[in-house]
Amino acid sequence: MNRADFTPGKLPQEYLALLLKAHAQPDERVVVGARIGEDAAVIDMGTHYLIAKSDPITFATDQIGYYAVQVNANDIATRGGTPRWFLATLLLPEQTTATLVEEIFAQLSSACRALGITLIGGHTEITYGLDRPILSGHMLGEVAKEALITTAGARVGDSVFLSKGICVEGTSIIAREKFSELLQQGFSEAFLRQAQQFLFTPGIGVVRDAKIARELAPIHSMHDP
Repeated sequence: MNRADFTPGKLPQEYLALLLKAHAQPDERVVVGARIGEDAAVIDMGTHYLIAKSDPITFATDQIGYYAVQVNANDIATRGGTPRWFLATLLLPEQTTATLVEEIFAQLSSACRALGITLIGGHTEITYGLDRPILSGHMLGEVAKEALITTAGARVGDSVFLSKGICVEGTSIIAREKFSELLQQGFSEAFLRQAQQFLFTPGIGVVRDAKIARELAPIHSMHDP
C-alpha cells in the first residue's frame, strides 16, 4: 500500500492483520497479545495477570485529560480487571500556553483520583506541526487469573447487554468540538449543551458498569462503547 491508500482513522483491518502476523513476536507469558478485536494485552505475572492498554486522544481537545483516562480505564475494566497505573504522553502544539498545560494536568489528576488510579509517568513535548494537543494514554491494571474476560470469549447464544446508550462518546465530542458550527446550522443551544454533558451523564466511562456486570452474572465477553 502507498500513502494514497490511507484515509484518516484506523488502518484497514486486513492490512493491520497482515502487519501483526508478520511482526508480532511470541512470548510464553503473553496470554492475550496483539490481535484484531482485543483492545488490551494480558501478561502472566505468576500469581495474577497484568493488563496493558494504550489509546490516544487525537480529535477531542476539550477535556482531553478526562477522555484519556476514561477510555484507557474502560479497556482494563472490560477485561475483568482493575485499572491501577496510568502514563500520559502529551504532545502540544507550538504557542501552547501554561494555562492549557495546567488544565490538562488537572483533568488527568482528577480523573485518575476518581477511579483510584495512580499517575506514574509519561512524556511531555512541544511538537512541530500540530494544530491541537494529542494525548496518548497507557494504562496498567490487574486481574485474577480466573476472572479474565476477553472480547473473543463471546459465545453463540449469549445475550447482548448495552449499559448506557449508543453514540454517547461521539455525540459529546461533536457537540463540544463543533458547537459554534452546529448553532449556525440551527441546533438549539440547550440541545447542544445537553449533548455536551453526555461526556459525564450518562458518561463515557464503564469501569463501574463492568464491575457490576461481573458481580451479577457470568460474563463471557465485554467491550467498551
